[in-house]
Amino acid sequence: MKIRPIAFDSFGARSMCTVIETKDLKIVIDPSVALGPKRYGLPPHEIEIKRKEELWQKIKSETLKADVVIVTHYHYDHHNPNEPEILAGKTVLLKHPKSAINKSQMGRSAYFLQRLNELKNPPKIEFADSRTFEFGEIQITFSKPVFHGKDNRLGYVLEVCVDDGKNRFVYTSDVEGAIHDDQIAFIIESDPDLVFIDGPMTYQPRIFGSKLLEKSIESISRLIERTRVKEIVLDHHLTRDLKWRTKIDPIFKKAEEHGVKVKSAAEFGGLKEELLEAKRKELYCH
Repeated sequence: MKIRPIAFDSFGARSMCTVIETKDLKIVIDPSVALGPKRYGLPPHEIEIKRKEELWQKIKSETLKADVVIVTHYHYDHHNPNEPEILAGKTVLLKHPKSAINKSQMGRSAYFLQRLNELKNPPKIEFADSRTFEFGEIQITFSKPVFHGKDNRLGYVLEVCVDDGKNRFVYTSDVEGAIHDDQIAFIIESDPDLVFIDGPMTYQPRIFGSKLLEKSIESISRLIERTRVKEIVLDHHLTRDLKWRTKIDPIFKKAEEHGVKVKSAAEFGGLKEELLEAKRKELYCH
């Protein structure tokens, strides 16, 4: 099983798009990318806009070749209703559009489903909450809906475990550092070799304060101690902070004690980190 991050915040735009390839199956998780509308009071810089388009072209190319597509929730950096044709004829596993969902995402999900069903070759749609699917030797297990971050204000997301019989990969979606017990419980129970985690939202300390950061560090430390995990990728909300490594230093120390590698998605993919949103003010100064 080969795991490839396709677009993440450490690549220069908001996304967690991930590809999983096995001998017989190709899975794409959350094929979309977006930009923060405001940062430091500034709109996206032209460099960010160009990067977003470059990443979207890569996401489309990968998705067109996929067998299974997963959408963990209906924020625009995780799903794109404007080009539904890239999902034509595929198996699409979706967050339930009416259960455990806030008003905003319910409206977005209804529109997304309408666009999908209008296609000449519509996808086979399954609602994935708390379910397990098998595709040959590959098993895909979904968590129950868990909070997008600290509460239900931003809705709910699905965490995903992909198991090929030898290795397990977990993708958390937007748990903002796994700050609740049910968010981290799914990861620990899955006992993954590799996990991609939406790290704590340290770039907004007024919303995500020190207590939530402490909880995130404690949760991820438990993951390191209690599972066979070998690599942890922390990205998305976390890498909107230029000082993200310093903010989660206890995780790095715990990981080193247990022989676990902690990386950004860019580092995991062998690429240079480009935290463009975090550098937006700097971009406008040049």
